[in-house]
Amino acid sequence: MKTEKSIFVAFILNLSFSVFEFAGGIFSGSVAILSDAIHDMGDSLSLGISFFLEKISKKQPDDKYTFGYTRYSVLGSLVTTLILLYGSVMVILNAISRIITPVEVNYDSMILFAIIGITVNFGAVLITRHGNSLNQKAVNLHMLEDVLGWIVVLIGSFIMRFTHFTILDPIMSIGVAIFILVNVFKNLKEITDLFLEKIPRGININDIREHLLKIDGITDVHHIHIRSIDSRNNHATMHIVTNSDSYQIKEKVRKELQNHNINHVTLELESENEHCHQINCRIDSDSGCSGCHHHSH
Repeated sequence: MKTEKSIFVAFILNLSFSVFEFAGGIFSGSVAILSDAIHDMGDSLSLGISFFLEKISKKQPDDKYTFGYTRYSVLGSLVTTLILLYGSVMVILNAISRIITPVEVNYDSMILFAIIGITVNFGAVLITRHGNSLNQKAVNLHMLEDVLGWIVVLIGSFIMRFTHFTILDPIMSIGVAIFILVNVFKNLKEITDLFLEKIPRGININDIREHLLKIDGITDVHHIHIRSIDSRNNHATMHIVTNSDSYQIKEKVRKELQNHNINHVTLELESENEHCHQINCRIDSDSGCSGCHHHSH
């Protein structure tokens, strides 16, 4: 709920500032400020989408979404990240064109709007900095981009006001855009890993198997699958070979997996003389999962 509120507040702040920028751009006759107002409107749209998807992600599992709606939050992160990616590339292209063809700048208007922009967006950064969902991280990165952008505008405006070195503005803009792009690609990789069902960061299957085999009564562990729903909630399924009391074994396995940050576990228990067809799951369209007989250690 806290993440949802944070994104909503960031959305309201960004939207209000965009409207203010439009009015200021028309009043001052500054094309640069009007351009940034359009950029901030795009930011507001992505924040609105993120808020909407974050709200959906809180819904409880049902017959259609048996794992729940949590991935809608990740989808929100993807939308925000792609808009950030597009925005950063456009900033770089625009900055390059301004290096080639310098534009006359209204320094006083830039300084005023930069101070207001830093204040508003820094407030949004503080609001969205807590929380570790991918959606909130993307939103926070979005707000950070705006703060850095306005800091660049402020510094550049002061320097250009006294030196008329107008090329400084696009050069500093490119620096900020590159910094944002590096973080965007990190975020994008994490989102892609989630959708591709890659094992979550910080979890090692061999370590887990080694720890589980130390539990008294367990002779083998195989068919291990681990994935994350949203980078926080990790799920695991596996086959446990044992002849011991099933209740005690399941309790010990779940307790051990909690130590590895796995909180949703599905176990299949097999006896030592049981035949298992799914030791190593190799999925193909013809045969599904196939494997061989398990063996005791």
